Amino acid sequence: MENRSHALTTGFFTITLLIAAILFGIWFNRDRVERAPYVIATTQSVPGLNPQAPVRYRGLEVGKVGGIAFNPKMAGQILVTLNINTDAPITKTTYATLGYQGVTGIAFIQLDDEQTGSPLLATSSEAPAVIPLRQGFLDQVEKRGKEILTQTEEVTKRLNTLLSPENQKIMLAAFADVSETANKYRDLPAKLEPTIAKLPALANEVQRTLVSVNALATDVNRLTTGLQAPDGPIARVSGTVDRIGLSVESVAGGLELDTLPQVNSLADDTRSSMRALRKTMNKINDRPQSLIFGAPGTPPGPGEEGFTAPTK
Repeated sequence: MENRSHALTTGFFTITLLIAAILFGIWFNRDRVERAPYVIATTQSVPGLNPQAPVRYRGLEVGKVGGIAFNPKMAGQILVTLNINTDAPITKTTYATLGYQGVTGIAFIQLDDEQTGSPLLATSSEAPAVIPLRQGFLDQVEKRGKEILTQTEEVTKRLNTLLSPENQKIMLAAFADVSETANKYRDLPAKLEPTIAKLPALANEVQRTLVSVNALATDVNRLTTGLQAPDGPIARVSGTVDRIGLSVESVAGGLELDTLPQVNSLADDTRSSMRALRKTMNKINDRPQSLIFGAPGTPPGPGEEGFTAPTK
């Protein structure tokens, strides 16, 4: 009995000591840092993120992930609870991204700020403040990768269209035309060689022509100078023209003195003839029968035969 009592006591003591060690370890390792609650509400996927994952602010660990759950009030939205140290500078411009540790793929929350000196973001246990979640580096790489794959597929389709059998025939024909043109240009220098050989002689002829043109210009300059001399041909022609002008003026004066009186006398005669013709026409209008019977005779005067005294 004593052996059994002693063994039972030893067992109870061992179990008590083990429980005490466990409780001491839990008490010793408990988190005594004061933290404030924050929430991330997102519709993005959070692969590799687990509760108790670290929360880092620009590389410094400032808290842990408290829990991950779906939002019962909005289908498809994920709520990530963060417990962050109260001394962490969480401001109104702070945002979160997903980071990954090395090659393990374990995710953590990376906090950053758009600017320095923004107002602090107030939070409480009853109404935790919301921190926006942005796409991380891997998410951006995945998105860009999809766009690159789409563009690559489009380029591949265009290359397939470009390298279709019909286009290949067209390109081969174009290459053949280019080759033929190159062969023709290869023969061109040989054909131009005789012409190039004649260029020195042609240059000499041009030089001689320029010398002749210079000599002609010199002669023309001399001729112009001689014509414009004070006693040159132009001056003599000008004097002759002046003398001819004086002669013409003299002739005009003589014509004016001799001819104008005769012209005036002829104008007076013409005027008298026109008056006589007007009188004749008036008489004919008054007595048209005078053209047949002639003009009436002069009536007899007093003392002549046939005179009749007028009655009152």
